[in-house]
Amino acid sequence: MSKYDYLVVGAGLFGAVFTEQARAKGKTVLVIDKRDTIAGNVYTENVEGIKVHKYGAHIFHTNDTEVWNYVTRFATFNRFTNSPVANYKGELYSLPFNMYTFNKMWGVVTPEEAAAKIEEQKAEAGITEPKNLEEQAISLVGRDIYEKLIKGYTEKQWGRKCTELPSFIIKRLPVRLTFDNNYFNALYQGIPVGGYTKMVANMLGDTEVRLGVDYFENKAEYDALADKVVYTGAIDAYFDYKLGCLEYRSVRFENELLDKPNFQGNAAVNYTDSETPWTRIIEHKWFEFGKDEEGNDLPKTVISREYSSEWKLGDEPYYPVNDEKNGNLYQEYRKLAEEENTRLETEGKGIIFGGRLGEYKYYDMDQVIARALEISRAELG
Repeated sequence: MSKYDYLVVGAGLFGAVFTEQARAKGKTVLVIDKRDTIAGNVYTENVEGIKVHKYGAHIFHTNDTEVWNYVTRFATFNRFTNSPVANYKGELYSLPFNMYTFNKMWGVVTPEEAAAKIEEQKAEAGITEPKNLEEQAISLVGRDIYEKLIKGYTEKQWGRKCTELPSFIIKRLPVRLTFDNNYFNALYQGIPVGGYTKMVANMLGDTEVRLGVDYFENKAEYDALADKVVYTGAIDAYFDYKLGCLEYRSVRFENELLDKPNFQGNAAVNYTDSETPWTRIIEHKWFEFGKDEEGNDLPKTVISREYSSEWKLGDEPYYPVNDEKNGNLYQEYRKLAEEENTRLETEGKGIIFGGRLGEYKYYDMDQVIARALEISRAELG
């Protein structure tokens, strides 16, 4: 007899939502994670009263009212609005691209003038059907903004020339003929007060969680503990990379605790020239307006320089490279996953693959939560 109804491999957002839903249905769940912390890549740690986003900045935003109502059961969200700044060789520009950006770039004052300038540069480029990211960007915002604010940053982020990247990557780029600095323009957005770790802990409740556990080191033993496995790790790792490695981008962070109250005056500053080796600097205290949970001003600050890199075995995979080659390879792994579940069902068992790594998909946080709710409801009824 199995001891648990479900073994959840991974204590990140997908695993925590599935666990919460299963527990609400009276199911028994064991959660394991190879890290010694819960919350996956949304983990926040306390440094001098500052909630540091250890695995990169996470700003919650959604237009999905159901998802918003769900997450606010486990955390109170502040009113943080993402308004990043672009630094091009010391010149500062507003992101998203809006009238402040166009005024700084071209000296235009009215939306009509800005639109005319963009149209002029699009016409000069002669692009009708964008074939790659470079052509898509120029057709959206013109060559000047592409050259200064997109090209260098994007090529650092992806490790590939913009002419080699698919156009869809940048189709969602916010371009506004207004003075609106709200990057996401979502109905709901903010940062959970107390950090994401606290929110995930509230989702997990009193569920048994074992940390610092490598599932693959004792896979048979853990599989035997539960009727079904919910696996949120990399799908190719589950099959020991037998069809080859899916590609990911990874991120390396250099963190500094500074004995000053303010380093850059904003949560995120993107460095868009190609010479600066980092993609952006995050100053974590501004996600919570420079104050601790009691509302006191924080005298120090923590910054993180982010360096994008090609993933290799042993690195943390951050986001999938969703091109045609990797998409085809994922579909082959997806077939293996279906075959694995069919095999396990003959033994009265089963497996569910979920999350950004398990489904090899670039999910935002709200999409991960929506998907976890969808799968858990299909599974649990």
